[in-house]
Amino acid sequence: MLTIAVTGATGAQGGATARALLAAGHRVRGLTRHPDSPAAGVLRAVGAEVCHADFDDRASLDAALAGADSLFAVTTPFGTDIATEVRQGKALVDAAAATRLGHIVLTSAAHADRGTGVPHYESKYLVEQHVRTAGVPWTVIAPAAFMDNFTGGWSLDGLRDGSFAWPMPADRPLTLIPAADIGAFAALVFERRDEFAGRRIDIASDERTSGQIADALAAAIGRPIAHQEVPLSHVRTHSADLAAMFEYFTTVGLDVDVTGLRRDYPEVGWHTFADWAAGQDWSALLTPAPAQQ
Repeated sequence: MLTIAVTGATGAQGGATARALLAAGHRVRGLTRHPDSPAAGVLRAVGAEVCHADFDDRASLDAALAGADSLFAVTTPFGTDIATEVRQGKALVDAAAATRLGHIVLTSAAHADRGTGVPHYESKYLVEQHVRTAGVPWTVIAPAAFMDNFTGGWSLDGLRDGSFAWPMPADRPLTLIPAADIGAFAALVFERRDEFAGRRIDIASDERTSGQIADALAAAIGRPIAHQEVPLSHVRTHSADLAAMFEYFTTVGLDVDVTGLRRDYPEVGWHTFADWAAGQDWSALLTPAPAQQ
């Protein structure tokens, strides 16, 4: 049994990893800036320990990591900025190295090591480079596009109106993965440290075109969903970073060896996009929230 510290434990990737590790019989220490939040309460309810940790407070990181065997490290620029993600990611790695953890599993992004020019891929790669020099056994897992993103934001807004609004052509394929599969793969990596130490692995569960995604969503939701290509210029008015990402998806693409991953690691239980979509509660998701009084 391992004791594994999990950052982002109240978020999608960290939460899925925490649940997979708990299911495998390990001890999970969820690190969060808000240990009294409802999400932290949910984490406690499933058996995790929850500790306060702030990436900008080294003492809190040292305390939260003390006695842990390994670390699942997730960083994000969303809600902050690229420079903050890099600074905080390096601080987390340094704290883990100082406590001499046995293994750091850093989650990055597929192709972040290929000079994509996508800002939040480039920042993740800077953290990747730092973890390689920390003097601690490391593994980088690099997920493709998140299936879970279709259950929120402007994607969900479009689905409510019967359209799959997406900034890619209908016939362009994209490799995809749900948070649950990221968590299951991360748990496997922790349990087989010797096999995975020193490796960087792009991971994805399925590859679908935008048109196929729309068809799978229509089947899962139970009503027609039409693909609608959103111009990159429109995305750019909201986020230059995301526009750069979708431009990369369209022009270069995320080639991840889905077939090889399914063959080599069947215990992950990889989800197809259709299976994932069928497992969502679309009735609840598509019901608009009541207006605030």
